[in-house]
Amino acid sequence: MHRAPAARAAAVLILLLASSSVPAFAQAWNDARTRALVSRATERRAQQLADTGLTDYIASAHGYLTFLAQVGEGFPDPPKVVKADEIGLEVYWRAPNHSKQLIVGRRDTLLLPTDIQYHRDHLGIVQNNFPSIIRLGEGDEVRDVPHPLSAAGMAAYDFAIRDSLRISIPGRIIDVYEVRIRPRDERAPMAVGAVYLARDDAQVVRMAFSFTRAALIDPHLEDVSIVLDNALTEERFWLPRRQEIEIRRTGTWLDFPARGIIRGRWEICCYQVNQGLPVEQFVGPEIVLAPPARRAAHRFAGTIMEALPAEVRAATDEDVRRVQAEARALVRREALARSRQTSLTSASVSEFVRFNRAEGLSVGAGVRQRVGGGWSVMATARLGFSDHEPKGSLAVGWRGATGAGVQVEAVREYREARDVAEASGLRNSLAAQEFGSDYSEPFDVRGVLVAGEGALGASDRLRWRAEGGYEWVDPVAVVARPAHGTFAPTLPVPSGEGPRLSLHLSRASGAWLSGTLAARGELRVGSLTSNGAARNRFARLFATASWQRPVGRGTLVWEAAGGGVAARDSVPAQHLLFAGGPVTAPGYETHHFTAERLVTQRLEWRIPVPFVAIPLGRWGRIPGQATIVPLLNAVYVSRNASFRPPADGWYPSVGLGFMALFDLVRVDVGRGLRDGRWTFGVDLTRDLWPIL
Repeated sequence: MHRAPAARAAAVLILLLASSSVPAFAQAWNDARTRALVSRATERRAQQLADTGLTDYIASAHGYLTFLAQVGEGFPDPPKVVKADEIGLEVYWRAPNHSKQLIVGRRDTLLLPTDIQYHRDHLGIVQNNFPSIIRLGEGDEVRDVPHPLSAAGMAAYDFAIRDSLRISIPGRIIDVYEVRIRPRDERAPMAVGAVYLARDDAQVVRMAFSFTRAALIDPHLEDVSIVLDNALTEERFWLPRRQEIEIRRTGTWLDFPARGIIRGRWEICCYQVNQGLPVEQFVGPEIVLAPPARRAAHRFAGTIMEALPAEVRAATDEDVRRVQAEARALVRREALARSRQTSLTSASVSEFVRFNRAEGLSVGAGVRQRVGGGWSVMATARLGFSDHEPKGSLAVGWRGATGAGVQVEAVREYREARDVAEASGLRNSLAAQEFGSDYSEPFDVRGVLVAGEGALGASDRLRWRAEGGYEWVDPVAVVARPAHGTFAPTLPVPSGEGPRLSLHLSRASGAWLSGTLAARGELRVGSLTSNGAARNRFARLFATASWQRPVGRGTLVWEAAGGGVAARDSVPAQHLLFAGGPVTAPGYETHHFTAERLVTQRLEWRIPVPFVAIPLGRWGRIPGQATIVPLLNAVYVSRNASFRPPADGWYPSVGLGFMALFDLVRVDVGRGLRDGRWTFGVDLTRDLWPIL
């Protein structure tokens, strides 16, 4: 039932614009030829294939149902699998429209705590390309959408033949028409996309569509996309062969982007037709569980994570991405976008409340008002109880359906000089308040900024962001007192003003050298005029990279960061490069290295080991596994700042980490081997730092 990838690929219908295909063309909406073709396809569906001699069938289906999560502005990294289910089905169908699906095998794995419960219809496949009315999530996600190839759909949709394609299947080439579908009323619950119809008999070969906003019942739904592929069975019957569904939800109470994705992927095979199935077999719910003994006897190959296809882990499956792009091309963006809304906004939880040496305890919040057409207005405010300095921003921005956008902003903020965070915002606040250990490097900025961003090429994997403006800069002072210990001095930033321009490039995590690589870089140029002195021009380049690949039972992780800065006179302190602390240099003081040239590299091997399994009730069960992490680190500095004076050269360190509780909590011990010391730290996983 679970075919090898090569064998499965050979059986997959591949839509190709082959060199020998019929030349591409496009016709007007609702022309006579298109309407006639769609009418034939609709009649075929209404007949339920009875004229072909198909009375019933039995099939096997194998699928994955995964829940994934993404965070971050623009969702720069691929989603992480939170929960994965692997399911085996026996599928039964009987004319005219009886369906029964028996779950004969199911296993799951939990990678992060969650109490998600899937709708029952997510656990099975779609029969007959949906009935006349489309429903998903048992009507809680999509409800009462007229099927494009139904009597109601003929009156509710516009149709146009976009192209004539040639589909290749083993031993046969079939010509199909790609028929685009758009609703006549974009404000009504409708489908948007395309159907692929065989040219000789108007059979449905493929359906690929999304839905208008009015069709999505749950207000948190971002979009729902469906791809249904059919295959020719016994050279006579077009029956389900491959199906994909992607359901994306985003939160509305906190503007820090967070997305949950339910993704289903099914392969259907091994048809036995006209077996004389009795109608009594189809009594009761469509999707049911097989007896426990039978489910226990079902065998899957390997582990779920080993078997999980790479496209299931991707940010968006390529077929689903095309569906979403097609929907945006066919209707106005407003027909697909979530309604206008006012939402609480924050870059992270620490933006609501935090503690550091420059502000003491401070609180803040923001509000974003979406005004339609991709436009929004955002305002933020913050006040420190020790510095008594108000901060805030006012911005107007536009973001398109592809993620491209522009923003104009007036701001007064305490900005961070360092490039790499050494601790989560939560840990930094606790450590600063209790022990005087503050990993931040704040300085005061007021300015007016203009920014733009977008993708490089057709893929969202490579993205750019450009930002420019005029800024006034000042140092900040230590104004808070910790419960124990004392704070280190703040950064000696020179007061001044001038223009600044930054160009950011980023590569989302993707395959590279038998592993996965993520990288980002920034080129920053500008000038600073202080106290009437001559203008001090500067240029700065900084980049980070992270690569990992499985090695044995563990994972090898390599991280690197570094760059350089040059200035006409002395380099302003806020533009220097920083290292030192649990991430960039374990075994050395926080930002012990502050230099004009700096490179840090870290190599660690994450090895799973047995651990205590802990039940979490409805949130699942912490697996009986933890991770030990031996690591090596080295920092090279040149032209170190006079106020932090270690000599130039290499500074190695060694350490050992321990990760537990879904690898969400990490304990690290490190030792600097050149003028260093022992350090100890506890924090949450770095994957969570952006929201903390």
